[in-house]
Amino acid sequence: MKICHYDEGRAGVVADDQVWPLGDALVRHGILQPRHTMLEVIDALANDMRAMDIARNTQALGTPKPLSGTRLLAPITNPPSIWAAAANYHAHQAEMKDRVGSYDRSALTADDLMAEFFLKPTSSIIGPGGPVVLPRLSKHVDFECELAAIIGKPARYATEENALDHVFGYLLCWDFSQRDPWARGRHNTRNIRKGFDTFTGLGPWIVTRDEIAEPQDLHILVEQNGTAVMKAHTADMICGLREHIRFLSEVLTLRTGDVITTGTPAGVSQLAAGDVLKGSITGIGEMEVAVAADPRG
Repeated sequence: MKICHYDEGRAGVVADDQVWPLGDALVRHGILQPRHTMLEVIDALANDMRAMDIARNTQALGTPKPLSGTRLLAPITNPPSIWAAAANYHAHQAEMKDRVGSYDRSALTADDLMAEFFLKPTSSIIGPGGPVVLPRLSKHVDFECELAAIIGKPARYATEENALDHVFGYLLCWDFSQRDPWARGRHNTRNIRKGFDTFTGLGPWIVTRDEIAEPQDLHILVEQNGTAVMKAHTADMICGLREHIRFLSEVLTLRTGDVITTGTPAGVSQLAAGDVLKGSITGIGEMEVAVAADPRG
C-alpha cells in the first residue's frame, strides 16, 4: 500500500493511478481528529488494526482524484527524528576521499561506522518537485539519494532478527550536502552542512513494509538532467537496515514516525541552479526535485 500526503495536507492511499481520501475516512470512523498530521496517520495505521483495515478497502474511502492532477507533499513533515547513516557504501567512502578528503574508514567495525549516524532537522524537509535551494555561501552542493525507512512500532533493544517488525514502510530520501566551505577534512559539521532548509527530500509516498520483501534487494537509479549518474543496489550497503535498527535502538527508543535513512551509494554529483533530479528505487517509485538558486542572489 502507498500512503501519501497531498494537496492541502490530506492523507491518502495511492492505487490504480488514483488518490483515495484516507484521512477523511479515518476521521469518519473516529480514529483521527479532523485536524491531524501524517505522524498521527502513521501511528494509527501502524498500531490500530481498524485503521489498516479501513485503508485496505479503498472503494469505501470516498471519492478519489487522479494521481496526475494531485500535488504530492512530503509523506511526513513532522517525524520525531531523522537519523542518517554516513559513508555506508564502500564505493562512496572511496569517492569522498577524493571529493572532500574523508578519512580512511576501512578498519572500522560495523558499530564504529554506525556511531557516525547524524540527525537532520525536520525544517529541512521538502516533498516531490522541491525545490532544493542552493545556499549563496556555498560553491559546491551535492545530491545523495538513499533508501529510507519509517518506524511504526516503537523499538528499544531490537534484535536484527526482529528489526523489520518495527518498520512501517519505505520511502526515498534525497540528502543534499554542502561540501564547500565546511566539509573538507572535517566531519563534525554534518548537521549544519546537511541541515539547510530544503536539504531533505522525502517521497514520493510511503510504501508499507508488506510490499517490500527485502530492503537489501532494491535497485537505486538517479538521473541528473536526463543523464544517469547513479546506479546502485542496496545489497552493497556496509551495514543493512536491520543493523541500523538494532544499533540505534540499543542507544535510544526509536519512536513511531522516526525516519532512518541508510546512506548514499557512490555517484553523488554537484548541483547547479536549473538542474532536475529524478531518483527511483525498486518497489517504491520515482521522485523528482528541481534545483534553484538562493533567491537573495
